[in-house]
Amino acid sequence: MAGGDGTVVLRVDQINACPDDALFKLLAAELTERLGSSEGDDLDEFLTRLSRIPVGLRAMAAVYQLDVSLTLDDLGWHFANWHHRGYSEQTLWALGELGAQEYAEIFAEAYQLVQPFWEEISALCAQDFQDFVEWYSDSELDRLMLPLTKRMWDLQNIDNGLFGFWISYARKHPERVCG
Repeated sequence: MAGGDGTVVLRVDQINACPDDALFKLLAAELTERLGSSEGDDLDEFLTRLSRIPVGLRAMAAVYQLDVSLTLDDLGWHFANWHHRGYSEQTLWALGELGAQEYAEIFAEAYQLVQPFWEEISALCAQDFQDFVEWYSDSELDRLMLPLTKRMWDLQNIDNGLFGFWISYARKHPERVCG
């Protein structure tokens, strides 16, 4: 079955028939088909594209970069690399939607702690991202984020981390993923 834009739409029977590894690949392929291979430079436009896909896929897409940030960097870097309040709020919502409650609590705390630094990060990143890199390594923000990042890193070692929530969500709510 094709979607309105010609894309193949994921079906409940596909979700039910897939082993976990294949299901993750299927979900990732569906997201790539619907959204493209990256968020792009315009996060406002990305959020608009997110609003057009099923709620489960929207949640999965919104946590993808957080998983990448936790793999490569930390929470402070995440808020610099994806410096957009709407995107951060969408990520927080998505964690709750996917049932990743402990992640959501940690992310909410981190988001609150980064607020006093938000404008400074904006200014640093606007000039040259290297300015953020040099500032962050000895900053108060780095010290505040470290314990929260460590808690998230510990969570990432359980049941495939955030991506594990994609699988469990799709199995529990296939109708919220298809559409």
